[in-house]
Amino acid sequence: MSLHRNRIHRALSRPNLLMGADRELVLITGLAAVILIFVVLTIYSALFGVAVWIVIVGLLRMMAKSDPLMRQVYARHISYKPHYRPTAAPWRRY
Repeated sequence: MSLHRNRIHRALSRPNLLMGADRELVLITGLAAVILIFVVLTIYSALFGVAVWIVIVGLLRMMAKSDPLMRQVYARHISYKPHYRPTAAPWRRY
């Protein structure tokens, strides 16, 4: 009797990236750049907003290249307690 094989599609197991970076972070930085451009409404703000967005997307792509799920890992990291007691059980005293 042989084992039954199920196909796992790559689209279901790959991280959700946009332009090679984390999707939510790229969209948030794009929104911030567009807000900067349309609030100030000068050519300098438009150039500055586009330049900042290109630099930040480049940094986000480098971050996603090292670990595509780094945003989730960092969010979980900062939710942990800053100090854990060096005991085997939580009810044990020092």
